[in-house]
Amino acid sequence: MSKSKSSPSRKVFLVINYIVLTFLGLICVLPFINLLAISFSNKTAVAANAVTFWPIGFNTAAYSFIMSSSQFLRALWISVQRTVLGVALNLILIVFTAYPLSKSKQEFPLRNVFSWFFVVTILFSGGLIPSYMVVKYTGILNTIWALILPGALNVFNMLVVMNYMRSLPHELEEAAYIDGAGHFQTLFRVILPVCTPTLATVTLFSFVGHWNSWYDGMIYMKTVDKYPLQTYLQTIVINPEAFFRNATNVSQELGNFINLANARTTNAAQLFLATIPILCIYPFLQKYFTTGLVMGSVKG
Repeated sequence: MSKSKSSPSRKVFLVINYIVLTFLGLICVLPFINLLAISFSNKTAVAANAVTFWPIGFNTAAYSFIMSSSQFLRALWISVQRTVLGVALNLILIVFTAYPLSKSKQEFPLRNVFSWFFVVTILFSGGLIPSYMVVKYTGILNTIWALILPGALNVFNMLVVMNYMRSLPHELEEAAYIDGAGHFQTLFRVILPVCTPTLATVTLFSFVGHWNSWYDGMIYMKTVDKYPLQTYLQTIVINPEAFFRNATNVSQELGNFINLANARTTNAAQLFLATIPILCIYPFLQKYFTTGLVMGSVKG
C-alpha cells in the first residue's frame, strides 16, 4: 500500500485531483466573494464595474438601508417562520411514515402498497393548476401554510430515512420488545437515536429547500407583504420598480432606494444576508451529511 502511495502515477493523480478540486472550489467561492465586495463598495465603483474581489470605497450604506427596510425584515421573518415550521413538520411526517414502511411484509402486510403509493408521487404530478386549486379551495391561499403544507412530506427524504431504518439490525427492536416496549417507545428510544446521521441529512435538505424556495411564494401569495425572503429578493432583482410600486406603504423606501442610486449594491447586500443562515447551519450538519446520505440511500 505504501508503494502505491509513493508511485509516480499516484503522485500525478493526487496533483491532478487537487488542481481540479481547487478549481471547482474557486468557481463556487469567487462569485460569493465578488458579491460581498460589491455590497461593501462605493456605488460609483460598482456602476463602473471596477469591483472584483475587494471592496472599493468601503461603506455600509447598503446594509444600513436594508436594516431600516420594513419590507426586507418582514420577508425575513416570514422565511424564518416558514423554515422552522416546515422543517419540523417535514421531520415529523418523514419519521412517522418511514418507520412503518421499514418493516417487513410479515409485520406490515400493506407495506408494498403504501410504498408504491408514495413512489408514484415522485414520478407523476398533477401540475401547477391542480396544485393551485387545492391550495385555494382548502382556504390556505395567501397564508404561511400555503408555503408549508403542499410540500409537507418529501418522499425522497422519506425513502432515505426508510432505507436507513431498514438497514439497522433487527435485534435492536427485538430487544426493546422483549423489555416490554411498544412501537412508540421503540421508535423514540431505540431507532431515532441511531438515526442521527440520516435525520441530520434530511434536516439539511429540508432547511435548504424551504429557505431557498421562491416560486411558491409568488404563486400562493396575493400581496408582496406576504412574500418570503427569496420571493422578495427575486422580485427586486428582476423588477424592483414593479415591486415597490405594488407594495403598500413603501413610497419612502422607494425614495431611499432610488437615492441610493445603485440597486446592485443593495441587491448584493440582501443576497449575501440571505445566504448567512445556510452558511451557519451547514458546518454543524456537514459531518453527518456523507454518512447519512450513503447509509440511507436506496439500495439495489
